[in-house]
Amino acid sequence: MGIKEFIKARPLRTKDNVRTNAAELTLKQSLWPIILVTVLFFLWGFSYGLLDTLNKHFQEVLDITRARSAGLQAAYFGAYPLASLGHAAWLLRHYGYKAVFIWGLFLYGVGALIAIPCIKAGSFAGFCISIFIIGNGLGSLETAANPYITVCGPPKFSEMRINLSQAFNGIGTVVAPLMGSYVFFKFDDKAALDNVQWVYTAIAIFVWGLAIIFYISPIPEITDADMEFQADEADASYAEKPFTKQYTLFHASIAQFCYTGAQVGIASFFINYAVETRPGTSSAMGAQLFAGAQAAFALGRFVGVGLMNYIKPRYVFLAFMTSCIIFIAPSIVHTGTPGIAMLYVVLFFESICFPTIMALGMRGLGRHTKRGSGFIVAGVAGGAVVPPILAATADARNSMGLAMVVPLCFFLVSWSYSLCVNFVPRYTRVIDAFHETTVGADVLDRVDAEKARVSAEDQARKISTPTAP
Repeated sequence: MGIKEFIKARPLRTKDNVRTNAAELTLKQSLWPIILVTVLFFLWGFSYGLLDTLNKHFQEVLDITRARSAGLQAAYFGAYPLASLGHAAWLLRHYGYKAVFIWGLFLYGVGALIAIPCIKAGSFAGFCISIFIIGNGLGSLETAANPYITVCGPPKFSEMRINLSQAFNGIGTVVAPLMGSYVFFKFDDKAALDNVQWVYTAIAIFVWGLAIIFYISPIPEITDADMEFQADEADASYAEKPFTKQYTLFHASIAQFCYTGAQVGIASFFINYAVETRPGTSSAMGAQLFAGAQAAFALGRFVGVGLMNYIKPRYVFLAFMTSCIIFIAPSIVHTGTPGIAMLYVVLFFESICFPTIMALGMRGLGRHTKRGSGFIVAGVAGGAVVPPILAATADARNSMGLAMVVPLCFFLVSWSYSLCVNFVPRYTRVIDAFHETTVGADVLDRVDAEKARVSAEDQARKISTPTAP
């Protein structure tokens, strides 16, 4: 095969009004693309965990306040709307998922390389710029990866699928602070900064190599026409209404904004909370405690997936979201070891909230799926808003415990969505219809069901046939 044939066999553009049958993939057919995209979830989990660790590291090395160090989160998460509603959204709608995956990995690598001279120069502003570019790359990846995992395969397993993939995101958030506790906090300032630059060099090499793998891999494209078919088959579509009247989508976006803001706020200042409220806790110990909390977060994802196998995902979501509110409240007044224990429990219950809001919010969008998913991903911008408010509160009151009131308030707003998807018929009808649909059901499952039906009929026939006297 020549170069032209090689390139022609791997197009990056797919017409959005053409069905590709990708929305009818079985579990077996969707396995490879799901594995490949799941690597991306680990990647930005690692990046996110690294950022939270660097937050505390730069406070010490550059002698900056908590509020100013929150500029890292503002730069990182502030880039998400620019990607999910701007350049990545345009690429997704005009080219396809694969093109966005490659674009996001390219930006991530560029940002990682730009970070190196900024780290050497000790420039916090320059590092924030590089983080902004990385945020654009990861925002692009999230714009494509979250909806792709949600729609790639049988729709009845969407919530389980995205939570399982996001569990590897949780593993990434454990590895990063654990590595940071040994690489950043156990060396002098110069050696620690040198270690940071090598970490970002390795990241750049890895993500560009991954971009090449995405290009040569035959992953299926899923168009808006596919999603409209899926919604029609499930008899649960909002797509007949114009995009501006997709109110359940906008509610999900607001919930995502508030939830993500609260989650990032807690994670960003977890090490500060441990060091400042627990006597004798060093920054290295704080980073190790944070790694333990992220382990609880990752564990929560696996537990959540297990529960969703037996309980409707919307019920699990309500229970976990409610628990976040219940357990963060004591950490405001009971600081130190009890407060840290409460935050461990909060991170455990945070685990499934982001991916489940994503999956439930996309239900019934049909032809609006790609555009709508960008709005839910844009809710990640809450991570740029809440940490500075939390930091400013901590600086003003000189209390990390009192500052936990801020994420509590944002959790309460997000809680409203978990209530609606369980108790408001307009929400529940569409969500449950997708959960019960057989679109994309595995062929073997259908064969087994048919065999069971025939066997049952034979058994009934034997029972009804009178025996000779």
